Order: sequence, then structure tokens, then C-alpha cells
Amino acid sequence: MDLKKFQQSFDGEPKYRLNQAQKSLFQDLIKNWQEAIGLPLALREKINKEFPIGIPAEAFTSKDKNTVKTLITLEDGLKVETVLMRHADKRNTICVSSQIGCPMNCSFCATGKMGFKRNLETWEILEQILFFARYLKLTSSEDVNITNVVFMGMGEPFLNYENVMDAIKILNDKNGFNLGARHISISTCGVTEGIEKLADENIQINLAISLHAPDNKTRSKIMPANKNYPIEKILKAVDEYIKKTNRQVMFEYIMLKNVNDSEEHARSLAKLLKKPLYMVNLIAYNPTGIYDPSPASQIKKFKEILEHEGITVTQRHEFGQDIGGACGQLATSPR
Repeated sequence: MDLKKFQQSFDGEPKYRLNQAQKSLFQDLIKNWQEAIGLPLALREKINKEFPIGIPAEAFTSKDKNTVKTLITLEDGLKVETVLMRHADKRNTICVSSQIGCPMNCSFCATGKMGFKRNLETWEILEQILFFARYLKLTSSEDVNITNVVFMGMGEPFLNYENVMDAIKILNDKNGFNLGARHISISTCGVTEGIEKLADENIQINLAISLHAPDNKTRSKIMPANKNYPIEKILKAVDEYIKKTNRQVMFEYIMLKNVNDSEEHARSLAKLLKKPLYMVNLIAYNPTGIYDPSPASQIKKFKEILEHEGITVTQRHEFGQDIGGACGQLATSPR
């Protein structure tokens, strides 16, 4: 659906009609415009024909039932993956894609191996979230909602900046999904232009940086984007972002055996990131065919070194590895 054309189709209607329609779509979670009974019948029939809201998709559920991955078929036949993660504390997080494939070509990421197909349109981003909002409503006996959205799926969000921000504004809008900005996160490989733009946005979303190495030599081996976005350039942009927003920034660090997980790496990382409002999130590597994951004992030791050096550090919980829905595994191929 072309979201701008959809909004323009209400130009001849009373101003409140578009708000009614958006609430029906994003909050009442209708699947067909005929269900939007607050709208006049003629208008329902018109937009039902011109702007269908069905989402053709196939869902895959992990053995522990905590993760659901869906493969959505877009209007041009291309496909995109997105993931629902159910947390023990009742949070429901949607991991959203911003591109089909990814041009960043990180060697540890299955999406990067796909190459880059195209950016997703605003509606194509939103329908990933809409699919799971409908899914939760359909499969839950209680009133269960999406609580968090993270742009950590397929693609580099800051290379599709305008469409991603347009989607976030609808996520945050009281007539859209009405999701608090602090429950929305963007993860970037370090595209500094995007970090700089985000610093000037008047919205308190969360920023995460995919760092994955404490030095340029190591980072360049696993992340080709480091050539254009070396660590010192990224940190300069992050420091300006923090200066403008006073918001904490998370640095993601995937643990690759004998690549970036030594005690020396940990100490170098601690030295690099020992600044106010910096935090580190350690991620156990989910196999995509190239590297081996760091042993749990090594991750524990790495984390202890960071903590001893005064770094705020967390470790990401693993979701959906058995259905190819874990961090770094999205590649539009059901498993």
C-alpha cells in the first residue's frame, strides 16, 4: 500500500476521518476495511478496493514458543523477514527489517550474504509490526500488545533513513500504534550521517551501534563498512549525539571465537568505551557458516573484565536460533 496516496485519498473528507481510519488499522487491528464501521460504507468500499490491508505471510515458531519468525511476501514478489520475541517479563519485542538484503556485507551476518535488493517503503516496514500486532490479538486469550520495536532486522536503517523515520513517527503517533518513543530502538553499523540526523530529531528513541571490535584492524576484517565508518569517526558522532540528547548509547558486540573475544580485546574495548552514557551489549554468535561462537566461559570472562573496568554491560538473551530467527540469521529462507 502506498501510504502517502492512502492519506491523500482522505483529502475530500472531514479531517477526523483519516485519524479514524488509522486508529482502525493500527489499534483496532482490522484486517479488511469493511470492519472499520466508524467510516461511511461508501468510503470503506472505496479504500478497501484501492488500499487492501491483507498481509500475505508464513510464520515459523521456535520449539520453546518464545520466538515467531514471519516471511512476508511484498507486492513485487520480494520477501522480508521479521521476528517476534516473547520475554519472560511479558514484553513482546518485534525485530523489524528496513531493507531487503543489506549492502554492509558484515561477514558474520546471513543478511549480508544476500546482497542488497532495495529499501523497504514506509508501509512495508509498518506491516511487519502490524502482522504481529494482529498475531498477538489472534493467539492470546489476554489483552497482549507489542511493547517494544527494534530496527535490528534485515538491512541498515540509516541507509533508508526517511522511510524508517516516517514509520517510527506512525509507531509513536497517538492515532498510529501509540507506542512510546523510548520503546523504539535503531541499530546501525555506524553510519555517521544517520547518527547526526537522529541527534536533531525531536524524538527520544534509543540508539545502538554495531561495533563488534575494539580496533579498526579487527573491525575491518569482519565489517567492510569500517573503511568508510572507522571507530574514531563513529565515536565522534556518538559523542555529539549524547551532547545533544543526553541519552545513553548501546554498543553491540558479537562474540566470535578467536576473532574478537580475547582478554586483550576486552581490555581494549573497556579503554575505548569508558565514557558516561556508554554501555555494552554482548551477543552470543548465532552460526551462519563462517565463524564459531565464543564459549560461554569466554563470554563470562570477557564480561567480567568489562565490569571490573567500570563498563555498564549486559548480555543479550538468545531467541529463535532453531528457526533461523536469531540475531544475524535473517535471510528470507525458512529453516
